[in-house]
Amino acid sequence: MFAAEVYQQRRSRLMAGETHGLMLFLGNVDSPMNYPKNAYPFIQDSSFRYFFELNEPCLAGILDCEQQTVTLFGNELDMDDIVWTGPLPSLAERAEQIGISQVRPYAELEAVLRDALLKGVDVHYLPPYRGETVLELARLLGRTADAVKRGFSEALAHKVVALREIKSSEEVAEIERSLEVTREMHIAAMKSSRPGTVEREVVGVMEGIMRRKDWQLAYPTIFSRRGEVLHNHRHDQVLKAGDLVVNDSGVTSDAGYASDITRAIPVGGKFSERQRALYDTVLAMQLNAIAAMKPGVTYRDVHKLAARTMVERMSEMGFFKGDAAQIVECGAYAIAFPHGLGHMIGMDVHDMENLGEDRVGYGEDITRSELFGLGYLRMAKALKPGMVVTVEPGVYFIPELIDAWQREEKFTDMINYAKFREYADFGGIRIEDNVLITDTGSKILGQPIPKTVEEVERTMAEAI
Repeated sequence: MFAAEVYQQRRSRLMAGETHGLMLFLGNVDSPMNYPKNAYPFIQDSSFRYFFELNEPCLAGILDCEQQTVTLFGNELDMDDIVWTGPLPSLAERAEQIGISQVRPYAELEAVLRDALLKGVDVHYLPPYRGETVLELARLLGRTADAVKRGFSEALAHKVVALREIKSSEEVAEIERSLEVTREMHIAAMKSSRPGTVEREVVGVMEGIMRRKDWQLAYPTIFSRRGEVLHNHRHDQVLKAGDLVVNDSGVTSDAGYASDITRAIPVGGKFSERQRALYDTVLAMQLNAIAAMKPGVTYRDVHKLAARTMVERMSEMGFFKGDAAQIVECGAYAIAFPHGLGHMIGMDVHDMENLGEDRVGYGEDITRSELFGLGYLRMAKALKPGMVVTVEPGVYFIPELIDAWQREEKFTDMINYAKFREYADFGGIRIEDNVLITDTGSKILGQPIPKTVEEVERTMAEAI
């Protein structure tokens, strides 16, 4: 938890300007696994936590833009709660920690909102992404679920994005705290990835490091020798000498800030000649992209730079033919790099994407491409100081994609399908770091995690 003044300043900035009416923020509620009292680990709505911090279910906040007041709604614990879950400070004491002096019982929230609506006061809320939130908004506002889904405030969503996309020094420090644990996890994975080991055993080693701090995963761990499957959450494969494993894993700190790191690991401790050539290609893609990142540069242009770096190097190996810039512009490159270069990161691993991916990563002056591959780019707009983004280029050999494009005779003048088919069993490589945009350029956050061929091989050799 930051100082109370931090949350007060955030709320004040949100209420500044021409917005009128009430701003309503609903916190999340427990989500049952299989019956009401057996819930998944609680994750607070990140926008609620950004403005109100409290990491507990069944809370709501109202910002009154006319009166410039803030009210926290919640319930006091009764004896049944205390017996089962232990005591908590009073609602007023919890509110005081975040600079709020006005509290009311949650049961009064509906009457406050209905009264405001009857008086013609606008009630602004963010796009709801959980079914429980949709139903609660419908109850509170007296609307249908469909009307609630349509009725969110576009203006409020854009104001929240504008505030949250610029990270303060305190927020950057929290991301780096998260990266400390993530670094330990990735190094442990490198040292544990031996022939004959089952993927889930390595995942268990990594997640045990996180559990010792009582933190949460930022997203389900991706650890797979089938690295060509971009979001492969299965961990049932036995590692074999010569395999290349993609390890995409990160954690969320106790303060609610995420990390997102990917490395590729050669099982057996040494990259083969063809693995090394492609690994160094992906590393060059990433380093060139990071070097080009600075305020005013669009992230789409950085993505295209990474793609061009890949095409130029893979053309020398025989995979592509023709003009590299043209191969990038027409989308032919996406046969090997079918996803976007990265996304914002902060309190969410894909920061604020519950508010709408296009609202976060695009703008009036830059819209989403319809090209395969480039259209998956989550972040495309111009970079600003204080943004934190992931930079995660990759090279993948997806047999089904190669076969489909060859059958359709797509880009036959640019793609050497025979060469791609030679690598059909290769898998994939992805390298990812979390990068802060500074006033003059960019900076990789956290202590270095082994990344070059030499660093990865040296780290893996330490386990022998």
